[in-house]
Amino acid sequence: MELFSVFAIISTLAALFAFVNQRFLKLPFTIGLMIMALAFTMLVIVIGNWQPWLMDLSSQFVSALDFKSLLLDIMLSFLLFAGALHVKFAPLKRNIGPILLLATVGVLLSAGLIGGMLYFILQWLNYPVDFIYCLLFGSMLAPTDPIAVLSILKEAGAPKNLEVKIVGESLFNDGVGVVVFLALLSIAAGSGADFSASEIGILFLEEVGGGLALGLAGGYLAFRLMRSIDHYETEVMLSLALVMGLYSLASALHFSGPLAVVIAGLFIGNKSPAKAWSPNTQLYIDKFWEILDVFLNAILFVLIGMELLVIQLDGFYILLGLLAIPITLLARYLAVLGPVEYHKERLDFAPKTALLLTWGGIRGGISIALALSLEESMNRDLFLTMAYIVVIFSIIVQGLSLKKVLKITLKGQDSNK
Repeated sequence: MELFSVFAIISTLAALFAFVNQRFLKLPFTIGLMIMALAFTMLVIVIGNWQPWLMDLSSQFVSALDFKSLLLDIMLSFLLFAGALHVKFAPLKRNIGPILLLATVGVLLSAGLIGGMLYFILQWLNYPVDFIYCLLFGSMLAPTDPIAVLSILKEAGAPKNLEVKIVGESLFNDGVGVVVFLALLSIAAGSGADFSASEIGILFLEEVGGGLALGLAGGYLAFRLMRSIDHYETEVMLSLALVMGLYSLASALHFSGPLAVVIAGLFIGNKSPAKAWSPNTQLYIDKFWEILDVFLNAILFVLIGMELLVIQLDGFYILLGLLAIPITLLARYLAVLGPVEYHKERLDFAPKTALLLTWGGIRGGISIALALSLEESMNRDLFLTMAYIVVIFSIIVQGLSLKKVLKITLKGQDSNK
């Protein structure tokens, strides 16, 4: 099937699901689309029991999409930039201490806790898996997904002080989490077998530091170009070129592309409205990236639902996936508790911030994409099934209940704080 035809089918399904959701279900946009995609996929599986050709065709269709490359190499850069573009730097700066701790130490702790707990549970169940592979699984689920977090928080009504922590952390820990995963993957595959701890640390700093520096340089260059003209069509094109150019250059230099586009988005979004854009330009850039964000989110969450077609529905794997849900939640809570307690005396934290950061830490498509990066010898089918179950629970259960949890936990608090 031709690429255009594949994309046309996915876009049509996304538009139809969006219409049905808005007209009848009235669920939060991305959650409604994913639930409908799951229902549609399960219907295909049921019909496929009587018509095997339909199941074969559908599985081939989903496999041909290459979800990993589509998300990590193409969609992620645009979605991260669109999210960062509208994050105000002032509240982010006030909370930069806990955000950086959560995005670095928090990710490492969470990955280690998830991997360690899973390793001992698998040993107890007489299903031994190498510890390095368990750590890989932990690194897939340690970072929260900025795409899922941003889309769900828009409708959850979180207090501003809490929202900036969750959004800020998710924007940065995504890039850090991918770097940690790739380092562990290199070790697990054997190419990193001779790496020392210092070499891994240097590689980590190179990826993260290089991504931050590249994003700042790219954002500044685009800002200067936009400042010298007043032509919204060209300035929209410059913002598109900035995202694609930065992400490609970061990949070539072995820097973190996600961090580069996040920094560029923060710089452009905070610096340009007052000094580079006319009101007309700002309107068009905001609307362009808002529409692109909505469209790509629709495509992504439909694809997450349809990935069920390539998941191995083994009963034992499903059981382990269900066990992984409390493991990831507990690891997340323990990982965020330290940074929260350390900073709560100096910053005005909402009550039970650690609990809210845990429940608001939504996992999404990035975890599935990383699981798809594993080789078959690394228990790929097991970890893909487990990651999928955790992601579905996170988006649907945590996403749908987040507003209620916030209301109960923050009863009587000012939501504008």
